Amino acid sequence: MLEHGGRLLRAVRQYGIAREDWLDLSSGIAPWPYPIPPIPLDAWARLPETDDGLEDAARRYYGVQHLLPVAGSQAAIQALPLLRPVGRVGVLTPCYAEHTHAWQRAGHPLIELDENQVEAELDQLDVLVLVNPNNPTGRRVSPERLLAWHARLAERGGWLLVDEAFMDNTPEHSVAHCAERPGLIVLRSFGKFFGLAGVRLGCVVAEPPLLQRLAELLGPWTVSGPTRVLAQACFADHAAHHAQIERCAQASQRLAALLQGCGMAPTGGCDLFQYVRSERAAQLHDFLAHRGILVRLFEQPAAVRLGLPANAAHEQRLAQALTDYQKETA
Repeated sequence: MLEHGGRLLRAVRQYGIAREDWLDLSSGIAPWPYPIPPIPLDAWARLPETDDGLEDAARRYYGVQHLLPVAGSQAAIQALPLLRPVGRVGVLTPCYAEHTHAWQRAGHPLIELDENQVEAELDQLDVLVLVNPNNPTGRRVSPERLLAWHARLAERGGWLLVDEAFMDNTPEHSVAHCAERPGLIVLRSFGKFFGLAGVRLGCVVAEPPLLQRLAELLGPWTVSGPTRVLAQACFADHAAHHAQIERCAQASQRLAALLQGCGMAPTGGCDLFQYVRSERAAQLHDFLAHRGILVRLFEQPAAVRLGLPANAAHEQRLAQALTDYQKETA
């Protein structure tokens, strides 16, 4: 199993700090969960049905014509490589590691690329995979560039797979509305923006024949009845969408300023996290963990990613710990 953020219980055991005493900033998930609507007993007692309104609500929210809800975008990440013959796959790195893992496990030869290498390699690829905004760096590729890449791949029957797990905060940069085009596949994550990662819901946006093949591979009832009820309510709450976008943007700006003020100017980020490259990333991670603050550590390149503090008290706690770190390592 690959490493991910949110491994709080492991940190509890490793550092001997009670769970309730931790400030967990290790995941890029909005720290303000949407309220849970009343869930009728039928949603628990009956098998889920696909004509209950979830697909319609999701299509309206994402502004698309066709999509498939899945049990978290992770389910699609693992399944999509099985729907193509073995071919050469490029992954824009650094990247959410599950993408690379899934394509390699399915037997596809894989090449890791940075953004400047894509143009030269694109015509030798069958699939190009990227996360936009990127996880963990927050790098964003423009829709115009993505669609130009897609057009070149599609001429040869190739795919452009764009993971937009962190795009809800900046929907104007999405290419999901273009995903009816053959060979363009967009993944969207429900849990990060809505702060409800535990419900395990994602959506795949693509042309209907590919969605049908993916649905047949994943099988029936992939999204639970309670999740379907909950997600419909969240998708329809337009006033809350605008409030969440603004709240995340302000919190991310404050976090960036906090880091800069402590001598750790972010080298990347988006409205759900900030990213700091540092040769001493492992030392910083351990220093914070000993003070009950969990951030995400990356080894290649050495960096930490910090999710959004939920309130002023959490911001102050982080600021104090970073100030102490600067004093001890000066």
